[in-house]
Amino acid sequence: MKIFRGLRHPGIAPGCALTIGNFDGVHRGHQAMLALLQSEAAHRGVPSCVMSFEPHPRDYFASVLGKPDMAPARIATFRDKLAELARCGVDQAIVLPFNQRLASQSPQAFIDEVLVQGLGVRYVLVGDDFRFGAKRAGDYAMLDAAGATRGFDVARMQSYEVHGQRVSSSAVREALGAGRLKEAAALLGRPYSISGHVVHGRKLGRALAESAPGLADGFRTLNLRFSRRAHAWKPAASGIFVVEVHGLAEQPLPGVANLGVRPSLDPHDVNGGRVLLETHCLAWPSHLSAEGAYGKIVRVDLLHKLHDELRYHSLAALTEGIAHDIADARAWLAARSGRI
Repeated sequence: MKIFRGLRHPGIAPGCALTIGNFDGVHRGHQAMLALLQSEAAHRGVPSCVMSFEPHPRDYFASVLGKPDMAPARIATFRDKLAELARCGVDQAIVLPFNQRLASQSPQAFIDEVLVQGLGVRYVLVGDDFRFGAKRAGDYAMLDAAGATRGFDVARMQSYEVHGQRVSSSAVREALGAGRLKEAAALLGRPYSISGHVVHGRKLGRALAESAPGLADGFRTLNLRFSRRAHAWKPAASGIFVVEVHGLAEQPLPGVANLGVRPSLDPHDVNGGRVLLETHCLAWPSHLSAEGAYGKIVRVDLLHKLHDELRYHSLAALTEGIAHDIADARAWLAARSGRI
């Protein structure tokens, strides 16, 4: 999949079949829409294209209005969203910067400048609740009428349901926020996962090992840290989870992970108060040295939530808490595999 930031790139294929949206999570409703887009693109002999926005429009307005609570929690990182779009077979993704210019652009100007002049679209597929342009004034009827006069087809896809529940990014966020990982996986069509480069952390595991000599290698962690940008990623899920790690061995590695800001630690440490996914593998791969994971890209599947983040007031208490989480993770994994 080719990725373009903005419209002024000679490599963007003209005459595409296009769909537009934020595509947070690329859930089963998105997947059904992308499958239809692929079919329509193939029928017309044109590339399939997804147009998305960064930052999320609600992030932008939250910043402009000084109301950070308006910004939605994100299901996926930008990296993971693009990876899922590529996995769905999309030919090209166009990421438009959502800024004051785009926010104030009239619906008619969006059609003229972006869809017709910028992309020369042949087909546009939208969801049943699609709105566009300044103050969300544009709707499906306006887009359909414009297509009839400007020479492109327009189609609308109705809601996608799983077990009678409408699949939406909001529904996935709600399930993740409540710790219902099985429900989230049903809506996503796959386990909820986060990927990224393994980075160096505070090396806290070494201090914990000193407080628990019997677990000298027991608290080594893989750290994925997220952006310092103004529109920093705010995950829909947080807490302590049973996980599986992909990318370090032929088979996924079971583990336990903390997703959040580590409330027990100094906010001025190397993490700097940013969101961190800190994963302890229950069995470290024998082919990797203690430093062997740094720089590798891993994917962490979150399978089951154990509890919310807790604040511990000493290393000894933190050590005891982690040991308890490891035991609970082992028990859950054993029960899943039918060994107990």
